[in-house]
This record gives sequence, structure tokens and C-alpha cells, in this order.
Amino acid sequence: MDRIGVSTPSASYEVIVGRGLVDAIGLLAGDFLPEARVCVVTDGNVKALHGAALEAALTGAGRAIAWHVVDPGEGAKSWQGLEALSDWLLEQGVARGDHIVAFGGGVVGDLAGFAAAIHKRGCGFIQVPTTLLAQVDSSVGGKTAINSAAGKNMVGAFHQPGLVLADIDLLDTLPERELRAGFAEVIKYGLIGDRGFFEWCAANAPALLADDHDLRGEAVTHCIRAKAAIVAKDETERTGARALLNLGHTFGHALEAATGFSDRLLHGEAVALGMALAAKYSVRLGCLSINAAQQIDETIGLSGLPSSLAALGIKANGEAIAALMLHDKKASGGKVPLILLREIGEAFVHPDADLEDVAAFLDTELQAH
Repeated sequence: MDRIGVSTPSASYEVIVGRGLVDAIGLLAGDFLPEARVCVVTDGNVKALHGAALEAALTGAGRAIAWHVVDPGEGAKSWQGLEALSDWLLEQGVARGDHIVAFGGGVVGDLAGFAAAIHKRGCGFIQVPTTLLAQVDSSVGGKTAINSAAGKNMVGAFHQPGLVLADIDLLDTLPERELRAGFAEVIKYGLIGDRGFFEWCAANAPALLADDHDLRGEAVTHCIRAKAAIVAKDETERTGARALLNLGHTFGHALEAATGFSDRLLHGEAVALGMALAAKYSVRLGCLSINAAQQIDETIGLSGLPSSLAALGIKANGEAIAALMLHDKKASGGKVPLILLREIGEAFVHPDADLEDVAAFLDTELQAH
């Protein structure tokens, strides 16, 4: 069991990484849980797989449980989903001093965290992430949001959890595609600031993605430590340090929008493809060597993740995809900042990408074979 402290200007909390944490939630999170009834937000898939274990653990700790179950997928992160959850929290009588539990992947964590941020002007919440992507990235750092017609995560708040329990055992039931999608975020931490970890990812991807619990725990712990250090410097993305965590996301979010925020392209898959595009665009601008971009492309591909825009087969041209990038929440004055690479392990913020050039680059990538 590893314990990692996260300290930000607004809150300090602990992330616990290990096995069997759901069974021990009464002991590990007891000080945070209401004495009478614990409100848990989850999706239908997670409840079917792990709901009985969580309920048994909470019942054993003397707590009753109330479930709010949403449909799996990005569709839950909507105005309607937020309204339904907010009304439910009010009906349940959740007090400002209470903590609700987000038991699921990134969608559940984003939705429950945002609802907690606005419930009676802010109540607490605990993250129990059930996917690799959520464990290594979205459950830590306090970003919460829903999607809107304007784009992904455009409405939200920074609201830090009181505690994060990353139970490695929960990954055993994760579909292979979801596990691989989460591994994209693991690779990201190597690309933005740790070449040695990127090489670790390339060497250990097959075993980690198979069934090696020790490697999974090592990856989760490493990524959380890296994110904790970044968030401590830049909680709300004001100085640029935290912006590096968006490597691949500006391209990726546009591609998610182009595919209708559907199962056709999972978030982690979009990030992987976005990182490959960021590397290739860095080459176009003369920032990154072709050899480095090819190494990145190969590692992404060998991890079973998409690295070719042409292979995605979307019916859109470069101009249309670039226009979707303008909906990125970091865009300002018609300019879109991109996270690009100088080397593997050295990312930087390119503040005002030329969208006409980006569109031309994307047209080339759409036709590449």
C-alpha cells in the first residue's frame, strides 16, 4: 500500500494505492463518511461488477448505502445528468460537511465531483476510481466537469476530493480496450517530463496490460506522484505547469467531438492519437526529431492504441477538425495553445498555434497510409 500526499492551495489530501482497498473502505475512509447513510454515485457496469463488494464493506462498517446509478459512457456528463444528480443529493439530505463517494471511471468522477462542488455551495467527495485512466489521472487534481453543446468539459469547477482510494484489484474486471485506453495517460507522464518512465512504459506495457498487479501498482503510484507535484505548483492551470498534462488532449477532444463522443473513440484512445499527432506536428515545426516521433508512434501502436488519423476513418477534413479545436476551454482570442515536444520527456506550451497550418497538417494526416 502506497500513500501519496497531494497538497494544493485549496486543500490537502491523501491518495492510497494498493489492493483490497474497497474491502477496507470503512477503515480507510471512516472519518470522511456520514454515520447514517453514504451516498454513492456509480454507473450500471460498475455497480453490477463491484457494487456488492462496496455495499458489504460499508454495511460492515455500520453504514447504510444509497445508490445513484447513471448510464455508462460520456452521455452521463450532461446538464440533464447533473440536474438529476443534484436533485437526488438534495432529496437524500446530504449536508455540506458530508462526503459523497464517486465509484467509477472518469465520467463518474467528473460528474459526482462537479455535483459536490455546487451542492449547497460545496460538499465533500471521495474518489474510488475503477479504471486505469481514472486511477492515474482524472481522480487526482480536482478537475470536475460536464460536457455541453460547445464541447467537452466546458462547464465545471476545480474541487479537490477529500481522499482517493486507487484499488488495483478493480482493474481485473476492466475490459481490455478500457485498460489500453487508460494506458495512454500512463505514457503521457513519460512524454511530458520523464524519458526514463516512457522507456519503462515501452518495456513493460505487455505485462502490465496482461495481468501484472505489481506493474499496475507501480504505474499508478508513479503517475500520481508526478501529477501531485505538478498540481502543487499550479492547481488551476494558471502558470502553465499543469497545462503540460494536456498533451494530446486538444487534438483528442476535437476528435472525440468529430466522432460524437461515442464508443467509436474512447477518451484514452483519443489522447493516444492526440499525442501521436502532437509529436508529428512538433516535427513539422522543427521542434522534435523524426526518430523521436517514430519512437512515440511505435510505443503507442505496440500498446494497442491508435496512432494513425487516417485509420480512424472519420468523415471530416482538417479545417473542420481544427475548428473543433477552437472549442477547447483553453482557447482565447481565436488562438489555441498546443502542448508540443522538444524531446521525449520534454514538453512545452506552444501558445498560439496557427490553425490554418494545423488544418493543413491534419489534411495530410487524414490521407496518410
